[in-house]
Amino acid sequence: MSNVRNFGATGDGRTDDTAAILHAIKDGDGTLEFPRGDYLITRTIEVPLEKVGRTAVVGSGGVAKLVMKGPGPALRIIGTHAGTADPASFKPTVWRAQRSPTLLNIEIEGGHAEADGVELIGTMQALLEGVGLHRLRHGVMLSKRNRNVLISHCQIYHNTGVGVLLDGVNLHQINIIGNHISYCRLGGIRIQRSQIRNLQITGNDIEYNNNRSHRIKDEPTAEIYIDTTAEGASVNEVTIGSNTIQATPSPGGANIRIIDKPGRDRPPGLYAISGNIIGSQTNNVHLTGCYGVSLSGNSIYSCVRRNLLLENCRQITIGSNHFRRHTPAMGTGVRLVDSTDCVLSGCQMLDEAAEGQRSGASLLELTGCRRITVAGCQMTGGVPYGIDVADCSDVSITGCTITEAREKPKATAMLRWRGRGSGNLLASNRIGRGTEGATVIDARSGVVARGNLIDEKS
Repeated sequence: MSNVRNFGATGDGRTDDTAAILHAIKDGDGTLEFPRGDYLITRTIEVPLEKVGRTAVVGSGGVAKLVMKGPGPALRIIGTHAGTADPASFKPTVWRAQRSPTLLNIEIEGGHAEADGVELIGTMQALLEGVGLHRLRHGVMLSKRNRNVLISHCQIYHNTGVGVLLDGVNLHQINIIGNHISYCRLGGIRIQRSQIRNLQITGNDIEYNNNRSHRIKDEPTAEIYIDTTAEGASVNEVTIGSNTIQATPSPGGANIRIIDKPGRDRPPGLYAISGNIIGSQTNNVHLTGCYGVSLSGNSIYSCVRRNLLLENCRQITIGSNHFRRHTPAMGTGVRLVDSTDCVLSGCQMLDEAAEGQRSGASLLELTGCRRITVAGCQMTGGVPYGIDVADCSDVSITGCTITEAREKPKATAMLRWRGRGSGNLLASNRIGRGTEGATVIDARSGVVARGNLIDEKS
């Protein structure tokens, strides 16, 4: 290893060690070791892999810290890989000299309002493990072209921008695994203006990524934010699984926010969101223009507006999720607007508060939708309704339990179906009664009701 102190770095937190670290990169043996200390730098430390070869930055078990006193990233790792993830596309010189740039067990702290942590450009098989990124603007930034990136077991904490920012990147195969990403003002993981395939966000704790702990200018944000509306942008083949994704409510905020725009070159979609704990935001999961999303096995709780909000989506599968709230001050419920070809099955929606939720939203709302299947769900305690359908066609609600569990009913009715529609089916459900009866169905809505069991209690 090349000990940076052998090249003149002091690590005393006062001396500018920038030149010494650049010297170590240029003339060292490829593995930069930072012993315990605070290494002050005033400009970006660039690692041009084409010139210096394979490089690792090692922080001696996490006891070393880089303090970035200038604008821009503390470390910028630059490769020249221009191919895909296919082995045949790698140039021999790139594989030999640039593979697997590595950052291990080092902390990077900001000492400037525009200081960032790490930027990756043109890298192949980059690895960040055990890296601490604190009081920066953005923690990790990926731009231009990268392939096969691993970000694991990092502490990305209390930054004024985004924890992990993928902006204008062409990227195949990135795994974000087992990290703590919290208290970043503009979001935990944010993707914009990018072309991405094979993204795995797994086993992370992603929390409180909004303005509350910063109190600067409040902006709508999300723990995980994916926006593909820019020209040429697309994000496909995404897994969001086994994470804790929670926050405090913020204006326009969400735990997971995906805004999709179908591309022309290949089908959009291929998202799986499963096995997560998701809670405490304005909307917990908010999807707009999305296609081909599977949302299953999640516990989704406590919203200001909706646990799940779908707008102009199609082919969304919503299965075996639990929707509820943990405090009377919050709300619960699912809303689909102008969406088609969606299935909602095996879900539980629960409102236990004595007076119902403050938002006034029913547990399940369908507005302007077509070809929606709701099967085998349980809706308990919805106020004003358990299910509220408006201006929908070809909707099937079967095998559900829609009840009021309070001793004194607060629901107006268990189900309301209004507006114009056709081809709608309400069959084989167990339906309770509210203060004005069990169901309110507009004759213009085209509903055929068959074989429903209506609770006889007054």
